[in-house]
Amino acid sequence: MTGGRDTAGVIAPPPLIALAVLLVGLALDWFSPVGVAGAVFPRSARTVIGGALIVAAAWAVARALLRFRLAGTPPEPWRATTALVMRGIYKRTRNPIYQGFGLFVLGVAFALASDWTFLLLPFGALVMHVGVVLREERYLTAKFGDDYRHYKQSVPRYGWPI
Repeated sequence: MTGGRDTAGVIAPPPLIALAVLLVGLALDWFSPVGVAGAVFPRSARTVIGGALIVAAAWAVARALLRFRLAGTPPEPWRATTALVMRGIYKRTRNPIYQGFGLFVLGVAFALASDWTFLLLPFGALVMHVGVVLREERYLTAKFGDDYRHYKQSVPRYGWPI
């Protein structure tokens, strides 16, 4: 529990981090276009790929939010967590909402041929990892102890065992 409060102490609301990456990328495209994505991928391919990524993002986030609701705990990391969520999509990945945000930003980057958004996405992922995920992990370990440690050992952070 960070700073005496029962929260993870994240640096910013995760949706705002994703939105910032998207808006800064689109603004940079407006002021200093690169044009690579539009040249490499035809509009029809960008639309299909972008749409598929956005749908996958919505699916992952919706499933994750449902699990939070069923567990009776808030999904917002700036509020106190009252229960561990380890069922459904959380059996395969510990961070499906943040992965969904990344897929959404990637989908919009494809759909709009936003070269700058593609380039900023790894930076946004790093900010999310260090400023949100690692802080949440420390908070959940402190709050739930061995239950969370066991969960961390059995479920990969981002859905693949690394």
